[in-house]
Amino acid sequence: MTSRIEDYALIGDMQTAALVGRDGSMDWLCLPRFDSPAVFAGLLGSEEHGSWRVAPLSGGPATRRRYRGDSLILESEWETPRGTIRVIDFMPPADALVGAPVVVRVVEGVSGRVPVRSELRMRFHYGKVVPWVRREDDGRTVAVAGPDAVWFDSGDTETYGRGLTTYTDVTLGEGDRVTFTLTWHPSHVEGPLRTDALAALKDTEVFWADWVKRCTYDGPWREAVVRSLITLKALTYAPTGGIVAAPTTSLPEDIGGVRNWDYRYTWLRDAAMTLGALLKTGFVDEAKAWREWLLRAVAGDPENLQIMYGVGGERRLTEYEATWLPGYEGSHPVRIGNAAAEQFQLDVYGEVIDALHLGRQAGMEGSDHAHALQLKLMDYMEQHWRDPDEGIWEVRGPRRHFVHSKVMAWVAVDRTIKMLVNDAIDSDTEKMLEHLKGVREEIHREVCAYGYDADRNTFTQYYGSTELDASLLLIPQVGFLPPEDKRVIGTIEAIQRDLTEDGFVRRYPTQGTNVGLDGLPGDEGAFLACSFWLADDLAMIGRVEEARELFERLLALRNDLGLLAEEWDPRLQRQVGNFPQAFSHVPLIDTALRLTSTMRASGQE
Repeated sequence: MTSRIEDYALIGDMQTAALVGRDGSMDWLCLPRFDSPAVFAGLLGSEEHGSWRVAPLSGGPATRRRYRGDSLILESEWETPRGTIRVIDFMPPADALVGAPVVVRVVEGVSGRVPVRSELRMRFHYGKVVPWVRREDDGRTVAVAGPDAVWFDSGDTETYGRGLTTYTDVTLGEGDRVTFTLTWHPSHVEGPLRTDALAALKDTEVFWADWVKRCTYDGPWREAVVRSLITLKALTYAPTGGIVAAPTTSLPEDIGGVRNWDYRYTWLRDAAMTLGALLKTGFVDEAKAWREWLLRAVAGDPENLQIMYGVGGERRLTEYEATWLPGYEGSHPVRIGNAAAEQFQLDVYGEVIDALHLGRQAGMEGSDHAHALQLKLMDYMEQHWRDPDEGIWEVRGPRRHFVHSKVMAWVAVDRTIKMLVNDAIDSDTEKMLEHLKGVREEIHREVCAYGYDADRNTFTQYYGSTELDASLLLIPQVGFLPPEDKRVIGTIEAIQRDLTEDGFVRRYPTQGTNVGLDGLPGDEGAFLACSFWLADDLAMIGRVEEARELFERLLALRNDLGLLAEEWDPRLQRQVGNFPQAFSHVPLIDTALRLTSTMRASGQE
């Protein structure tokens, strides 16, 4: 039985990532990239779909666990009747040790004498393929299937096979230590060098300490902000600068339901928002790397911008169902790939152009390519802003004139005007500016006319609808209207009243067992990003104490290691959705920054 979503810890190397449960079982690992097929897919099935458990032979969850300082080095301790052991799990960062992905597990005896077992079940292609496992003359174990090979090193300890599983048994006394490493390598080339586990541990600790030193945030929520920044760094694919939305696929938004999606790709929206959070906290290099990734990903065809790409900039993300996997707690189908890549989402143009604008504001070195890209995107957006789209939430129902999409079209024009104002003004630029100012005014006028319900004093989800949508909370944050505008305040209060459960915000109304606006049956939990947006808005309209209380409640939803999934289910009182989720950690950082600034300005900190 897999663990609760919030019971998992994240380790990673900026190429891929693994999830480790409290019981010492590694139930998710894709090799060699975030979006590669999983070697351990027990998360979406059972241990027989791939897992690696290192724990006391007596079993049970760890007594305690933590990250070592501000790092991704996980330390778990078990206190047993026979003594105490510590398991240290990490992946040497790709930034520090260039090479194939390596998982390192170090087991230390703390007291007494404790029997320990490593139980390794390698299953390639998301648990479908049992690899050919052989033992080399030098004692190494290698598993091969098709193009992939995984090498297992257990130091001086003996391994044995039984039931398509590789076991290692050892008894550790105080001060004893054993190390295990698992290394991916192409199957057609000579095996990788052995990893010096203890040297890699030291290097990994130094890497994270040096990286965190660059953080410029020094407010009251520094621990939460730093952990979120580390998580965002872990979700960055170092070779290209692409940032995945999450390292998992098909963790359900509705336990037992069908709302299960593959998030191991780079959403332009999520990544653009991540860029903003990185810039505001001092991590300019990562922001530059993402900008360069963007320029490569859309090169040659910017008018056909996709909403998401592979971490290398790949466009084809064909979706299929892994029918052999039962799904997390029976939530199926399990989806690989994402058909939403083919959707038209107007707001993405605004998000990308706003991210480029933030980069210029932060003093990132100018780029002629970025300037040209923005103008190309603007040209396309100007021709299509009147078109209906699938919207920010990627509905699989009919296209509509979503209010948030139109607002972000306004943002695209507004930020382009600001860019041109800073350019050398000639007659052509002057004409373009005047034209764009007219477009900006036209979009603004249309949204206020057709996307606003005067009787209820609130903006609505799409033109002519009566439904609310949490994305409307971004209206004051992007500058479409000032926070003191009565229409903004009315919208915030309507969402608080009609779109929250236990004080947390849902994205939009869902219809239970009926097929709703998004074309899907079932419900979903409260969307954590939207709840952070509400805290931001409350601070912006002067209700700072209320904003702070909501923010503290949201922080309390994090697991013991500071990690958040996509959603919170108020009924089940548990995290749901893919984990950990960049789109939850980015607004956490943004809200901490806004509250800190607001409180300092009023002397409340």
